[in-house]
Formats: sequence, C-alpha cells, structure tokens
Amino acid sequence: MKPVRILVDSLADADLPNAQMGNAREIIQRLNPNQFHVSVFCLKDPDQRIAERPNTKIIYLPERRRTLRILQEYIWGSQKILFYLKSAPASRFYMRMRQVKKDGRVTIGSVESQSNIQCELTVKKKDIRLWEQTILSCDYLFSNSHAVQKNLALEYGLPSEVVPTGVDTQFFTPVTREKNARLEVLFVGSLRPFKQPRTLMEAGQRFPFADFVLAGEGAMRAELEAQLRRDRIPNVQFVGQKTSEQLRELYQRADVFLFPSLWEGSPKVILEAAACALPVIARKNYRPETVVDGITGYLVSSDEELFQRLGQLLQDADLRRRFGIAGREHSEKFDWSVITAKWEEIFSCLCRGDDHGQAS
Repeated sequence: MKPVRILVDSLADADLPNAQMGNAREIIQRLNPNQFHVSVFCLKDPDQRIAERPNTKIIYLPERRRTLRILQEYIWGSQKILFYLKSAPASRFYMRMRQVKKDGRVTIGSVESQSNIQCELTVKKKDIRLWEQTILSCDYLFSNSHAVQKNLALEYGLPSEVVPTGVDTQFFTPVTREKNARLEVLFVGSLRPFKQPRTLMEAGQRFPFADFVLAGEGAMRAELEAQLRRDRIPNVQFVGQKTSEQLRELYQRADVFLFPSLWEGSPKVILEAAACALPVIARKNYRPETVVDGITGYLVSSDEELFQRLGQLLQDADLRRRFGIAGREHSEKFDWSVITAKWEEIFSCLCRGDDHGQAS
C-alpha cells in the first residue's frame, strides 16, 4: 500500500516561536514514514528531526513571492490531504478556487483557541475574516479541547472532533535539584493584554519573598518594564523569548507555574510545565483539561482566588511536590506519541472515506 501523501501547511524551521507551527513539527516527526509521505514548507534551516525523517519533502520558500510558491503547491501538488491549513492569503486563494472546482483533496483545519475572536481586541477584523475564509472553511475541523469544540459550535454552528495539543514528555522532564534560595514563580507566554502579564506584577508586590519570571515578548513589554521601575518591584524579571531548551531550564528551575491568561484554547505551556513537575495555576474561563483542579494545580475564577491559591502553594512545599508529581503523570496522557497516533488514525480514515468531524 502506497503511503498517504500529506501537505502540512506549516514551516519546518527549527524552534520557530509560533505555537501552532511547533505543534505541526512535533506531529510530522512522529508520523509513521511507511504510512505517510509528508511535504512541508521551510524558510531556512529545518528542524533536524524532520530533515532526517524518511518520506519527507521539504519545500524551501524563496525570499520573494512566497505566497505564489505556496499556492503552486496547493494547486499542483500530488498530496491527498492538506493538513493544518494556515490563515494566510495563499490558503484563501486556494479555498476560493475550490469553491469553483473541487480538486479531490481533503482539507483539515485545526482550531486551537476560542472562536469568539471578536472579543479579543488585539485581533483585527480583517484577520478574523481571513480565519473564517480559510481554517473554518475546511472540509474537516478539529478542536484541541472540548471547551474549544463547544465554543466553535456556539459561535459558528460548526461541528468538530477533539484532538488535544500534545507535549514531548521525553524532552520536558523533572530534574532533581537543590532547593531555590528564593521561591520562583514562572509565566511563559506573549505579553499581550488577554494573557494578563500584569497579574505577575501585582503578585510580585504581594509576595516579596518570591521571584517572578516572565518569559516571552509582546507589545506590553515596554510599559510593563516602565511599571517595574516606577513602582520599584525588584522581584519581577523579564527574560524575553526563549528556545525550547532554555524554556525547559526555566520550567525545571521554577517552583510554581502561574498562567493568568483569560482567553485560550489549550495552552501547550501548561502541559510543558506539568511535564516538568510544576504545579500550575490557571483560570477556569477556558476550562483547560490539562489542569486537574486540586490535584495537579488550581483553576481559579478571580484574581483574589488566584492570589489565595498562589499563597497556599508558596507556603506549602509538600503541596507543590504532590501537585507536581500528579501533574507529570497527567501530562503523559498528552504525550505527542499518543496524540500523533490519533492523527494517524484520522488520516487513514479520511483516505478510506470514513467521516471525521465533518465541518461542511
């Protein structure tokens, strides 16, 4: 039996910070090369794990006219499945073309955030429309959590199947280390309003005996650093964007992972932290299934509850240890090998003509 040919609409470049592209790379490298031939785009240097994968075609994009090159592969490529469609001009042109003449391909869109995007003020209306014309117009849609699935149905009336975001539990692991001289609380994410990085600033003022580290970049960094200086908060530190290896070191060094974001799908950073045996505090707003309230960490409904739970964890080393052990165990259910096996089944079913999460 010939391998199923799949075009993954993503970039294979090593350690790009975009979360969805990182997810795509994790899936590609684990797909059985005897069953699946994968084509994927690349700008410069590909992830070595993908470069060394058999039955893989890396399509290098030129400096200019990249959209045209991507569109050429959409139209004339020999792949059966177009997976992880991006919200981009090339995919919009292709989807419009398909409305006129079906080309026999199966398009798969992954929904990895809440669908009430209009509520997130940093997202422009034209970007929402592009998302609707591309990802939401795919033949099949897959949500990365049940909350995302429910929200997609509520906002757009579209059905989807759930395949969670995964984590590499062989890479993100706990380590035995000496006790920190000062407790360390870690946040990883973009510095944007809905991520609520300012909560870490207030936490630094409330808990002066602990250090707070924010890893990530974003539009808010300059004003947050200005607030640090103005309010003289010495125990909050911005460390910028980090590679996967550097992030792992931060997780392994920290004592608590604090993620106060209000609007998410299923954040991979929560899983990475849990895989490194960190207790996690997140919000109930998007009902993350990667945190088991009271077992692996806490899900909170308000800022005051967040600070209360953070205080409990900072004061109780045994509680942090127990939550960390449970979190590590829970994260293994989301290992990328488990998640990729689900995708392999889906791809095989679609090639046989079986239904999966049909969107239209």
